[in-house]
Amino acid sequence: MTIVVTGATGHLGRLAIESLLSRGVPAGEIVAVGRSVEKIKDLADKGVVVKKASYDEPESLSAAFAGADKLLFISASEPGRRIPQHTNVVNAAKAAGISKIVYTSAPFAATSDAILVTDHRATEEALTASGIPSVFLRNGWYVENYNLPTALDHGLVGGAGEGKINIAPRSDYAEAAAAAILADDVDQKVYELGGEGVTLAELAALVSEVSGREVTYTNLPEEKHVEFLVSVGLPQEFAVVLADVDRAASQGALNTGTADLEKLLGRPVTPIAEAVRKALA
Repeated sequence: MTIVVTGATGHLGRLAIESLLSRGVPAGEIVAVGRSVEKIKDLADKGVVVKKASYDEPESLSAAFAGADKLLFISASEPGRRIPQHTNVVNAAKAAGISKIVYTSAPFAATSDAILVTDHRATEEALTASGIPSVFLRNGWYVENYNLPTALDHGLVGGAGEGKINIAPRSDYAEAAAAAILADDVDQKVYELGGEGVTLAELAALVSEVSGREVTYTNLPEEKHVEFLVSVGLPQEFAVVLADVDRAASQGALNTGTADLEKLLGRPVTPIAEAVRKALA
């Protein structure tokens, strides 16, 4: 059995490969695919097969997928470009005869009105249309999405109001992805994944408790939130997407619960206080 992991040079892909190795998958049965393969030389040194490929280059994907059985499809990172990129992945997987795909999607992708979800919904539809047995891991928000060390000095700023956001460390999602790709059958097609639920005000209070320093949360209207994100260096287009995520979160779009993540992990999710402590270390 050969498992291809795309996005292997990114944080989530690397962690998923490390989880596969820790579960006893032989290194030679893992194909790590990414653009900046120099970042994963250490995995190659362990025997993992490393192949350079890009979502923008269909020929490179075809070469990377040749002879593989399963694909852990880590979504691309640039909203707005993902649909053609992901279409290339689906087409290459179908041509290669991949028998199972696990795709990292977004919460409630079939119904959410968040801008960020649009590309994921289209990808889920493309995977379904391909006929390849697929599992959708609708990953919730990562603890790492918040720059908590910076929050110690400047507080948390957002626009999620009283919306609960189920937050987990990236490592929990990577471990779940490894479990899903190793499962013998596709007994559940969609998993809504998330850790413990907190409002952003509660997250700020937790950061205060863990750090011993007062951290406040400032809730902004969506337009002001966009202005703030641009003021700290984000491109306008991306700022709009992120502010819209918080707008959707205020209406429950990131309130996934913990059941599906715990099912894949086979254990409780990492406590949010522990994840915050690690993020601040």
